Amino acid sequence: MKSSLFVKIVVAILLGVALGIVLPDVGIRAFKTFNVFFAQLLKFIVPLLIIGLVTPAIADVGKGAGRMLFTVLAISYLSTVSAGFFAYGCAEFLLPLYVGEGAMESAKNAKEFLPYFTLKIPPVCDVITALALSFITGIGTVATGSEHLRRCMDDFSSIVKLTINRVIIPGIPVYILSMISEMTASGRLKTMAGVMFKVIGTGWGLTIVFLIILYIIAGLLSKRNPFACLWRMLPAYLTGLSIASSSAVIPVTLECCERNRISKDIRNFVVPLCANVHMVGSAVKLLTSVCAIALIYKLELPPAKVANFIFMVAVAAVAAPGVMGGVLMASVGFLESILCFTAEQTGVLMALYLALDGYGPAANVTGDGAIAMVIDRFFGKKGYPS
Repeated sequence: MKSSLFVKIVVAILLGVALGIVLPDVGIRAFKTFNVFFAQLLKFIVPLLIIGLVTPAIADVGKGAGRMLFTVLAISYLSTVSAGFFAYGCAEFLLPLYVGEGAMESAKNAKEFLPYFTLKIPPVCDVITALALSFITGIGTVATGSEHLRRCMDDFSSIVKLTINRVIIPGIPVYILSMISEMTASGRLKTMAGVMFKVIGTGWGLTIVFLIILYIIAGLLSKRNPFACLWRMLPAYLTGLSIASSSAVIPVTLECCERNRISKDIRNFVVPLCANVHMVGSAVKLLTSVCAIALIYKLELPPAKVANFIFMVAVAAVAAPGVMGGVLMASVGFLESILCFTAEQTGVLMALYLALDGYGPAANVTGDGAIAMVIDRFFGKKGYPS
């Protein structure tokens, strides 16, 4: 399923265009009904995703508490946040050069399709409450050593992952299909067609530039050749690009770190941990997409709100591993609560983000090698030259 999601998204977009052209209004309204229902389902599942996935992650991280653990966590968080601000700054400068501002404003008077009915599914709590509850429960589990609570949270995590993998992820292509068909029928898709490739190209390019910067910094700190080390991480990058999962690439990342002469104990500790907390590629891709949506819908993105969004997403990113498009799923609630995105704008962002999902995880796993270099320099038993 993971390897074929890209194909499904592409098919959904193409099929949505075709159906938007040929379907009568009654068919488009049926798609709109599904679209509204699925958006409600997403709102409902996001707090549960954060509680179910972030809590066990915090509890698991706490098991090996120590100076090296907190150093890895601090560097990973700082790196992910920096990637978000880097993407925001670059996208705000670059995208207006070749993406029309307020492009969606021209379609303001486009034909509107109403759903046949709406079904409200209120979430059990908002995303901030879910995040706070996750931290309290996760840290409390470690502090009390409660194996019963840990098992309960692991079981709940399994249920949430099952729901995401069996319901939400399979539903996303249909959700995008329904949205694209409506946009085609209303005449708004012409704008999106040109925007999508420009945004994907911009995001991909920015992830590569950020990786180069990350390895230069890591090279200076670890006293290694950054470009040689980055080159040796290419197999991990290509594997992440093809299977679009940070966690699944761990064996390849470990092998690449061995080629970079990272000591065994360090790489075995850092790589699996960073696969759960270090999401630089996903952060760059997400913020590039956010800036693109804000531009074409002519939305204000106050720096203070964007900063709040980046800090929150970097924390919630620990819910991402093991879930396809996990960083995106963890950020949906923040898109609406902090950046005030509408359901349509969130849906369009999903299409942009998932149209080529692999370059985010590819940058994630490659960036893990840079952190391993730094940790090996300061915590390894012996420094190895590049």
